[in-house]
Amino acid sequence: MSDHPLRKSLPPATDYLTYLTILEYNLKPEQLPSLHEVLQDQELTSNIGWDLVHLLLPLLPAAEQCLQDVARLGNPREVVLKVTESLRAIYTELDSGASDNDDQQAENVAEDEKVKARRTDGQDSAEGAQKGGQEELTKVDADATSIPLSIRQFNALLSMLSVLHPRIKTKYPSRFFSTSLRAVLTAYTRLAWSPEATAAVIQFVKALSGQKRPNLPPRMSSRGIRTIPSQPSAPDPEAQLEPPTSEETALQQRLLQSFITHVLEDYILCMPLADGVMRMAWTSRLQEKAHPEKTIPGRTTSVQKFAQSEKLHARDAMALARDLDVSSQELLSIITQPEADPEPLDDEDAFPSSASAIPLSRVGALYLFAAKKASCKLFGSPAFDPEISIYPDHAHIVENFLGSDNMTSIGTEAESLIDAVLCLGVFAFEDGLLGDPRDDEHFNKYLQRLSLLSANTPSPTLRYHAHILTSSILHSHPSDLVRLTFIRDTLQHCPYENLKASAIGWLKDEVITADKTAHLDRAHQLSVFATPVAIDTAAPYILLDLAEALQQPSTSDSWTAFKVNFSFYLASLNFYYLLLSSQHIRQSLGIVDLHTRQQISKQFLDPLREASKQYQAAFENGPLAEEEGQAGVIGGLSDLLILDDALGRVSDAMAAVGLQ
Repeated sequence: MSDHPLRKSLPPATDYLTYLTILEYNLKPEQLPSLHEVLQDQELTSNIGWDLVHLLLPLLPAAEQCLQDVARLGNPREVVLKVTESLRAIYTELDSGASDNDDQQAENVAEDEKVKARRTDGQDSAEGAQKGGQEELTKVDADATSIPLSIRQFNALLSMLSVLHPRIKTKYPSRFFSTSLRAVLTAYTRLAWSPEATAAVIQFVKALSGQKRPNLPPRMSSRGIRTIPSQPSAPDPEAQLEPPTSEETALQQRLLQSFITHVLEDYILCMPLADGVMRMAWTSRLQEKAHPEKTIPGRTTSVQKFAQSEKLHARDAMALARDLDVSSQELLSIITQPEADPEPLDDEDAFPSSASAIPLSRVGALYLFAAKKASCKLFGSPAFDPEISIYPDHAHIVENFLGSDNMTSIGTEAESLIDAVLCLGVFAFEDGLLGDPRDDEHFNKYLQRLSLLSANTPSPTLRYHAHILTSSILHSHPSDLVRLTFIRDTLQHCPYENLKASAIGWLKDEVITADKTAHLDRAHQLSVFATPVAIDTAAPYILLDLAEALQQPSTSDSWTAFKVNFSFYLASLNFYYLLLSSQHIRQSLGIVDLHTRQQISKQFLDPLREASKQYQAAFENGPLAEEEGQAGVIGGLSDLLILDDALGRVSDAMAAVGLQ
């Protein structure tokens, strides 16, 4: 071995700079075992280790042991700067698109892990347990090659930081800490889709937070992170004897708390679809727990999917990993306060002067608070204070996170953010913690945001949950006049037809509930929804005058406008059928008089009948047959058959009470 080129050139045969140059131009993967032996020389590694990082990273995973040597024996203050520089380089490379192949490689990692899990569950695992340590290391290296290079580099650099930071003995370790955490977070923003990168971050945080565990043999974790036995590290050659102050210790703890909330934000925002479940599905799982009677028999629920899927189950573990004693009261304060977050420190040379100057991620705080709440309801974890109420807490959360720029953007936010906001509303409502709105305007603005969410978000699941929460809170308001005003304003001013159809549903529920109450308890104060006032107020915006509205220059234009309003027309017809067919409701609300007074047949029903005939003819032998295509024709005719059925039921109900 003494004749090996790496040994022959060792100082004092050459100086350190010359030796680094030899390594730079001649180092190959097959020479790494020899380099590992050479690097056991503490003096050598202390002098050249910092400049080996960029040479070794492209040679991963084979170079991992050498990188650990550098972390253990190199000058920690110099090496940590090289590591942070390399982390920023990963971000730059990914951001410039130089590693486009990483995304394609990453798509195969999850399936590779599943195949390996199946293989190791059976006979292969029993046989593998009998193999020697060298074979295990060989298998580790083979498995690691399926991980994209950027992920391998990121994980190796975090492993180095876990060794380097405890070695640095200085009065102000937070200055190194702050720089490293910002570099890690910068790189992680491009790698948050990777379970391996997330697991590496969690291991890194555990190491820096002081959690100690017994040394483990070399192995590949379930997330593809190689663990190497800990070996003694060299002392800090520039160590300062004066220990950090209590303020400095608090500063380091706060840096980690802030870091983990930003990581959690990126992690949840980048979650891919897994087993048919998007993100954390907190609201779906809570609704299933609270109302199991509403689940569809034979269909696997979200709760069952999380219990049965290793990938989904790991999401709950990741979301709660190492919250580092962040106060739940502080989290609630952050997500309910309307003030903007403090400006982040953009200058790498600028360091926070106190723990209070370091903000948590607002979105990350929302996710962490929701994860804590979910653990109480879903897993029976001990309850924690503070409680959250609809007013004012959830109203402030909705205002802060939904449509903060303008109301028209509500529903365009990330699905995971909407899910977190909705699940907190479900928590509060199911616990009966409604609170009291400041005034009617406060109530209306809160419900406007929730109702717009139910109309605009692309996810049908989240639209449903938003609709259920909106309806529940609306019906819970003690004033029937306030509820009627909100329903009427939605019908009159809302530009979204699906939301106006929902408003008809709210009115129908109120009418049915008021009718039952009036019928069963005659001593009870009569609700406005049990009188003609409610229907007279809302009817002009439900049973519309369509005599001219459906008249367009062409059949195509008319059909396009009709399709937009179809769900609203159908909801109006079904509601009117209820008003006509229920004797007690019909008489209490004066529906016969309303029908005659507002000329509902002439202005609303007859135009719909004529339009349906016109469109059906156009689908059979007219312009719509060619313009809509086969699928459009089938769908259009199906909608018209549904409309005709509703019109027929209304006509039968009218005939039963002597109306034309």
